[in-house]
Amino acid sequence: MRVPNSVVLPVGTHVDCCQEEEVEKKRHDIMAKIRAMLAERKSNLAHFINNLEGSKEPEFYVDQWEKLKEMESCTLTILNLVAVNCMDHHDIKKLEATILKHVKNEELFPEVVRVLPPVYRQGEAAIVDIAQSEEMADHGMMDLQYLLSKLSQCKHLANLGRELLQDILRYLHRIGLVVWYEEIKHLESTVFLQPTFLITMFKLLVRYRLVQQLESIS
Repeated sequence: MRVPNSVVLPVGTHVDCCQEEEVEKKRHDIMAKIRAMLAERKSNLAHFINNLEGSKEPEFYVDQWEKLKEMESCTLTILNLVAVNCMDHHDIKKLEATILKHVKNEELFPEVVRVLPPVYRQGEAAIVDIAQSEEMADHGMMDLQYLLSKLSQCKHLANLGRELLQDILRYLHRIGLVVWYEEIKHLESTVFLQPTFLITMFKLLVRYRLVQQLESIS
């Protein structure tokens, strides 16, 4: 809701836990709740903005007003929910095809036709090589500065600077090839070259009915 021109694809999982006739009903219910949530947010923002504009001394609230107006201008496109059974390979492929279809839609993502500088492709290829090398630990974690030094040893990346590497990492993070939490202070100097390791960790820590499973242990 805070990112300009966001596009969100809701995904409903655990279809295998539902009766066939329930799926469409739940899909309709979820989309209705999302639309209601967005309408409420829009109404609340308009209410707060009107209150500030109608205050006796509006000049004291300029910063708050600008922040609210900025949030009000953030458009959010909600695509139709995709219902999947995560245990079914066919459903996973269906979800993958749906995502690819949407991200190739120039109306949703105008930047999809943007041509990347060659150094981005060279950096991506070099990072993939490093991630797949035998010396890479299974967790795939690497210090940002060390990664820069490794990449600088490559023929086409000898002049690669830290700022350009960070730009490349932002791009690779957006497409899901690596994970880099630059906004988290304790993690900003760490790059995860193996996102699947994080997924495995999250699966261990965040899982369906985790509380009930823990409570069942004597």
